Amino acid sequence: MALGIRVFFKKTVVLVVSCTFFLSSCATDSAFFKALNIGPATSSSYEGDEGEELAELKPKLEVIIPTFDPGLPEDPKDYEEERVWPELRRAEANRFAYKLKVALEKTGAFGAVRVTPDKSATGDLYILGKIIESNGEDVEMGLDVVDISGQRWLSKSFDHTVEEEFYNNVRNQGTDPYDPMFDSAAAYIVEELSDYDSKQLNQLAKLTDLRFGASFSEDAFAQHMKNEDGRISLVSYPSDGDLMLTRVKAIRVRDQLFVDRLQTDYEAFSQKMDDSYKMWQEQSFQEMKAEGEANAKAAGEAIVGVLLIALAVAAAVAGAQSDNPNDASLGMAGATVAGAAGASVLSSSFQTSEEAKVHRDALAELGKSVDVELAPQVIEFEKKTVELTGTAKEQFAQWRAFLKQIYAQEATPDVLL
Repeated sequence: MALGIRVFFKKTVVLVVSCTFFLSSCATDSAFFKALNIGPATSSSYEGDEGEELAELKPKLEVIIPTFDPGLPEDPKDYEEERVWPELRRAEANRFAYKLKVALEKTGAFGAVRVTPDKSATGDLYILGKIIESNGEDVEMGLDVVDISGQRWLSKSFDHTVEEEFYNNVRNQGTDPYDPMFDSAAAYIVEELSDYDSKQLNQLAKLTDLRFGASFSEDAFAQHMKNEDGRISLVSYPSDGDLMLTRVKAIRVRDQLFVDRLQTDYEAFSQKMDDSYKMWQEQSFQEMKAEGEANAKAAGEAIVGVLLIALAVAAAVAGAQSDNPNDASLGMAGATVAGAAGASVLSSSFQTSEEAKVHRDALAELGKSVDVELAPQVIEFEKKTVELTGTAKEQFAQWRAFLKQIYAQEATPDVLL
């Protein structure tokens, strides 16, 4: 009996030690894997996470930014009064579109962001911009953001005032003082994006395919969409094996490649004007500051002059009404001195106003000098699949006509893509 108890006791000890070792081994392995921040997680790491939801992976929209409306006054006679130099503004219209593209790309919230000559290009989201003001110190742009369905996401203006400290900080050397405006606009658009779920964004992508297809064959693709009061909604979508959809998607890839090549041209254009434009921004900023100070000085001197003349008139009136001859003489003398001083100050005011005009003229000359250097240029398409000539807008129109020819040739089923 004693022997049996000892054997049972030994077996129990072995079993307890084994279980302890096994459990400690499991705990150690679990801790070991959890300590790693690379490789796949263990199955146990997913347990107990019922309250946590995986982040929704949203499709990234393709963005089209047509070159901005330069915001030129309708009457050319108003150019000087409104501080607008047409060729400079037209150059800015290209630059502003490219700068917004760069700002949006930095957010990482979108797919391809492309600058295009006009809004006829194909994309999921369109950002239509207009330059409201740009004088080196104050800059403002208006943006309308509309998706391919016609839904307006926002209509808002963004502005920025350049502070003098910007040019005094060596860290800002080589940077654009207008950048905060573009970054602010990009952040605002990303915030609007958060209001849309994956289903809505996927429908936009499908609508983009269909609208691109309808530009080649309206009969084949319009049946899948419904247009109500300028808003297009998805009714149906062709099957994955649909030959016409496959054909159109292949052509769209070619279209995207063409527009992607245009991005190099817009980047080169912005870089080419970079040094001259930044010089204009800084000098224009200084001129704006100097003109403001000159105008303030002129206004102050004019007020003093008016007060002195008013004092002279009051003194003359008082002297004339006095019965004392001495008072009358003093009054007239005071009026003469005060009047002369007032006239002298007013003369100085006019001279200071002429100084302000010099600053205005200097701004005009700066604008003209940039105008010559940044005149519109021909954007050449390096691939000679088709010869495209003229401006980017003209080349893009020629390209779309060429795509229609491709579609017409491929409309026959036995013609391979």
